[in-house]
Amino acid sequence: MNFQHTDALTRLMKHVLKLHRQSVDKLIQEYEVYPGQPPLLLRLAEQDGQIQKELASNIHIQPATLTVMITRMEKVGLVERRADSADQRISRVYLTDKGRFAAEKVKEALSIIEEQCFQHFSLEEKMLFRRLLLQMHSDLEALQ
Repeated sequence: MNFQHTDALTRLMKHVLKLHRQSVDKLIQEYEVYPGQPPLLLRLAEQDGQIQKELASNIHIQPATLTVMITRMEKVGLVERRADSADQRISRVYLTDKGRFAAEKVKEALSIIEEQCFQHFSLEEKMLFRRLLLQMHSDLEALQ
């Protein structure tokens, strides 16, 4: 395969992902959700009250990065930390009502952007695209 062609595809894919993220971020900024925070909101919406170590592992970020993120989200009232009832040394992270509302808005934004991304794709093209992405994912995971 032509290296330049592959390089161009990789750059295009990176640019599409960047535009996707920017579009989602633009739709959710009015809810005081900032770049990088949607995965945390969505994970807590699925299972509230997780410990920070679990959360960091689940959303694939460093614990120190998560601590900074949670502190910022606490300041705007999206999440709160509470001591574990069984072990006071453990802190659990919970969505506030504002955080639950913001998580719903994140889900809506993701849906809107996904619809926009695929508006000119036929069902068959979406299925093929999915198959190709799954193949890429599998090929890259084989390197891990």
